[in-house]
This record gives sequence, C-alpha cells and structure tokens, in this order.
Amino acid sequence: MLKTFGIIRQTVIVTICSFTLTAGEFVQAQSDSNPILKIGIVQRFGERPQDRLTLKATSGGQLTLSFPSADGKTTQTITSDRVVIEVASQPLSPPILEEKIVLSNHRSFENAAASAFHWNDKGIQTEIAQPRRWQVWTKRDVYDSMLLRYLMFYTLRSQGNLTVQLDRRILPQKAIASFTIGDFRYNRDRLDVSSSTGIVEVSYQRENKSEISNRPYAGTLKLQSNAHQNFTLVNNVPLETYVRGVVPHEIGYNAPYAAVQAQAILARTYVLASLHRFKVDNYELCADTQCQVYRGLEDTTEVADRAISDTRGLVLTYNNRAIDALYSSTTGGITANYNDIWDGTPRPYLQSVLDLAKRPDNMRSANISDDKNLKAFLERQEGFNEAGWKNLRWRRIGTLEELQTSLKKFLRFSGDNTTNFSAIKQLRVSKRAASGRVLEMEVTTDTGKILVKKDEIIDAFDPPDSTFFKLEPIYQDKVLTGYAFVGGGLGHGVGMSQTGAYNLARMGWTYDRILNFYYTNVQLEKLRPEHYQ
Repeated sequence: MLKTFGIIRQTVIVTICSFTLTAGEFVQAQSDSNPILKIGIVQRFGERPQDRLTLKATSGGQLTLSFPSADGKTTQTITSDRVVIEVASQPLSPPILEEKIVLSNHRSFENAAASAFHWNDKGIQTEIAQPRRWQVWTKRDVYDSMLLRYLMFYTLRSQGNLTVQLDRRILPQKAIASFTIGDFRYNRDRLDVSSSTGIVEVSYQRENKSEISNRPYAGTLKLQSNAHQNFTLVNNVPLETYVRGVVPHEIGYNAPYAAVQAQAILARTYVLASLHRFKVDNYELCADTQCQVYRGLEDTTEVADRAISDTRGLVLTYNNRAIDALYSSTTGGITANYNDIWDGTPRPYLQSVLDLAKRPDNMRSANISDDKNLKAFLERQEGFNEAGWKNLRWRRIGTLEELQTSLKKFLRFSGDNTTNFSAIKQLRVSKRAASGRVLEMEVTTDTGKILVKKDEIIDAFDPPDSTFFKLEPIYQDKVLTGYAFVGGGLGHGVGMSQTGAYNLARMGWTYDRILNFYYTNVQLEKLRPEHYQ
C-alpha cells in the first residue's frame, strides 16, 4: 500500500476542530450506510511491562471513563481530562496452563483464511489469530480439554503434518490494565472511554519509544482483553469518519483528485469486506499495512475530505457483495491475479491486467510467464502508468549467506522445526504465473530441496520487493556467491496500482473509469446492508 513516494506534503490540514461528535450524535451517526466499525489501533498493549497509554480530551473537554466495579457486578463511571494507563501483574494461584494447537503460520491473512478453509473441510474447527504472523488455531472452546488437544496434535503429526505445533505456556500471572484517577488506582481488564468533544487524543509509548503521539480519534475507545494475554485499544468509529483516517495516508498528499476519489471508494469497500479478520479478538480490523493504514483524524486533508464526501456511501460490488478491494503501491506494469499471490477461492474481479493506459481493447492482460517474454517485459520502462516511479523496476542482491540466514529465520517463524540445512546450493523459479509472478521457488540445500510458494517468498528472502522478479546468479571466480533479484513493483500487485491511478487521473480519467480499469466486472453502488452483513 502506498505510504512514501518522497511526496512533499502540501496543503495538509488538520481538521480536528471542525469535527466533533457528542455521545448522542455518535449513536445517531450509525446507520446501515454508515455502520460503526471496531478498529484495533493499539493491538498488543501490555506485551511489554513498559507499555503506556495516555488518553486526553481535547479543547478543555472531559473524558468519561466506564469500567467494572471491584466486585464486577456493576459499572463504575468517573470523569477526568486525561488518564494514563499502564500494565500491572496479577498473580494467578494456582498458575494457569495456556495451551492451543497452531495448525499453520502465514505472512498474510489471505493465506491463513485459505488454510483455515482447508482444515475446516477436514472437519477440524478453526480460528484465525495474529500474534505476530497470522496463525490458524484449532478452535479453543471446541478442543477445550487436554485429552482432546493431545489426541488431535499427535494424530495430525502422525499423518505427516510436521509444522503443526502444540503451543504451551504456564502463566503464573496475568496482565491487567492499571490507571490512577485522583487518589485512587484502578486495576481492571476493561475500560470504555468517550469524550465530551467527540475526540480523544491517544499517545502510546513502549520501551521509551513513542509509537503514537497525541493522535486524535473520533468516536469512542475501548481497552479490552484479546486472545494473546494482553490488551487491544479499539476505536469504535463510523465508517465515513474511518475513511477520513485512511485515504490521505494511503494515496498520498499530492494525488490527483480522481485518484483520491478512487482510493476513498476502495478504502470503504475494503473494510466492509474484511470485518471478520480479528473475530478471535472481538474487533474487526487493524490500523497498519496488514489491513490498511488508519491514523484517526491526524493529518486529514481538505482534498481527501472532499473526495470522501463526493463519493459518500459508494462501494464496489460483485454479485451484490462488497468486493475484497485489494490495492498496492506499484505493480511493475502488470497486476496479478488473486491466486498468483494467495491460495483460496478465486476472486473473478481480481484478474491480471496490463497497467498501460493505452493498451488495446482486446489486450486487457498478457502472458509473460516464459523467460523470453518476461525478460523483454522487465527491460521495458516506458509507456506504463507507473513510468518514472522508482519501484517500477528494481535490482536487489542477496549473498548466499544473507539468503541462508533469512530462509532459516522464515522456517523457524513458520513453525518448521524439522528442516535443517547449512548452505544454499541453488535457487530456481520452478513455477511462474502468466502475470510474471513467482508461484514457486525451489531451494536446493546441502540436505535437500525446499519449496517456498507465492507471497511467502517475500518473507523467506529479504531482497525482493514483490514476487514479480527473475533471478540472475552472481559468480566470483566461477563460484556462486549469491543472486540478483531483478523485478518490478512494490507489494502484492493485486487490484489497483496507486501509482498507476496517479497517471490515469492526470490524464483526465474519472474515478469510476480508473476503478473499472483495474477491477473486472464490478458494480459501483450505494452501500446497502446486504453488501456486507
């Protein structure tokens, strides 16, 4: 997703003062066309003892803090202009055994969802979580006895599922949120926060490093426990307000107006198709590039706000459902099919398209899977919508030592404790998609061969910025010392190219024409409940 293009930030306007929602107005803001979203803005608060959250009201307002009473039977409510939340430890007597079966590990939610579908099809109920990498777990409330878990684990391992893990931890204590108001310190596992101004400023500090500083959020906030023995700060925010916090940070501050409008529609559509991602943690979407970047009301712009207003309620649909509205920074001149990057159910609307503004009507895509066509394509830089952008083409070098280190790290994080090797002997692209994306990399090591597939390649090897590349071996004195990854694009390359949209908009294309250029057989419609419920 587009984050930095060396763009000079001009006409950046913080519009905090012009946007307020009282508690009553916040409730009224919710409607079928403007639902309240639950966005995890700080996902693993309390993971480290130094974590600290500071919440403040703006413009002389007051925060209303609601939390369970000490006995847990009633709700206690107090007001203050600010609250500092830290983490305390509460001893557990006796200690608790936390145990779960991790079926698979993934770079992306998309592949985790495909894996979960695979396991469910075998009769194993699952849930998807993101402690760091995405994981598929056996459903904890189904496999809630030690006997069931051990039976399941050893059965799966005996069937050859060697990356299935039994994750066991003894918990002598649990994290609990701790905050002081006046002379009283409260230790609670839940805190609801609203502001009389409709805006709460959030600062988040961990290990003496500020992750978020005085960032304003509209709506309400809730600190709640998650599935990882710590907490998530969730922003409950209306859809149209949420989009204000996404668009300028994703498309950039100098984007042409039609590109900003297209981004607004995609941001709105994407979140509605993704409300299930963090079901295990009882919220809906994260606020970083694992979802889409969301920064509350920080650095909102007049241009983005106008584009959001002009496209209010518009979403892309396919078969009457909001589409999986994926987009990326730069495609390298050709977008990827959904299944070129991830496993799972095909998305007919996410098909490979040539990123050429003047492509012939009968040449929507191209097959560049063979070496000759791929080489010619990667040597070309002119005529593409992304021409002039630094990530259109790139060359990255990895020594064998660097590639060995990154591959070993990848295997460890993937839960593979059985594959051991000392040296990489050869890398080879063993399967490639028509869009030029690498579907499969074969790694020959001193102990055997390892296959790395699709978007996992980006995690397994540091050099490539996408899976759109070819390999060039590097020799020194006739000895293989490494590889050059020669390719194009930044990110997964599926759906709209944000840099490409810049060019099309500058050519005078309207936002609907841009969207139809990148997405196949979609409809642009006003949002209705059936599109996302």
